[in-house]
Amino acid sequence: MPAEGGKTDMERIGLFSEMEYVTVGDKYLSSFNRPFNEAASKNKQMLPGGSKEMSNLQAGYFDPHFVRIFEGEGYVNLNQVRRRHMMEEAKKNLGKAFLPSSGEKKPCGLGSYYGTIGGPVPFFSAQSKPREKYEAPGKNLYTNPGKKGTGYGYANVTIGKQFSHSADFYDAPKLNFKKENEEHHRLVKGTPFKLNLYPREYFDTNPYLFENPLPPIKKIEKKELLTHPFKPSSPGKKAGGMKAGTFDPYPSHSADPYVVKLSSQISSKGAKIFHPPSGPKSRPVESIMTLNVKRALNMKNYKTASVQSY
Repeated sequence: MPAEGGKTDMERIGLFSEMEYVTVGDKYLSSFNRPFNEAASKNKQMLPGGSKEMSNLQAGYFDPHFVRIFEGEGYVNLNQVRRRHMMEEAKKNLGKAFLPSSGEKKPCGLGSYYGTIGGPVPFFSAQSKPREKYEAPGKNLYTNPGKKGTGYGYANVTIGKQFSHSADFYDAPKLNFKKENEEHHRLVKGTPFKLNLYPREYFDTNPYLFENPLPPIKKIEKKELLTHPFKPSSPGKKAGGMKAGTFDPYPSHSADPYVVKLSSQISSKGAKIFHPPSGPKSRPVESIMTLNVKRALNMKNYKTASVQSY
């Protein structure tokens, strides 16, 4: 409903009148009894007549009979048409046809001007032109080619000049020192100055003077070196069944009959029977199954545990 002083809904839409309802008062028809296409069963319908197949008959074309293109035309000769066209083109000429005075001239050999329009060209003449006297140009600038070599052990290879040789004696410092020493001794006059009033700590100049005579010097006895190398008296003997290669002679054979010794004959002094020390003793070991049972069954779960029996 519009408010006081407002417009209705129809006025807000902007239509001149309210649209009528089409289906008001019509009888209800179910979709089962309602025809699908009622207009298709009334009045005349368009019959296309089916599709046509391509054939040589007239039924395969749209026209009822075959229409010829040049029907009713007369025979045309192509030669006659060409002649008429030539006559029409000849009427367009203002005068007679152009005829040259004489035929074209054929050239006689290469480089000849026979048959040309302008004749010979003086610029292309083979005659030599007068030339001025030839003056030879000056010589080019000569440069010294690069010298081969690295500079080490080769002479005149570097940019500068080679150093001149100067003699350098082998014992030059020794000779110079000798000359200076001789000059020094020549200038020295008299003996060196010694002062006798120099203070001393001892009465004698040698504080380590010993009055008793020293014992004689011990002479180190030198061992005489063998001039000749040691040579054995005879080469080494090879060991054999006769024991000839040993240092000691082979002992003489003594007759000793084989007699079994009794136990009473064995001396009891120091003849103790050897007893080996006892090894580590074994201890009772629990099986793996028992250990697993003890691990699975402890004081916390012994009331609720379900241990499998083996």
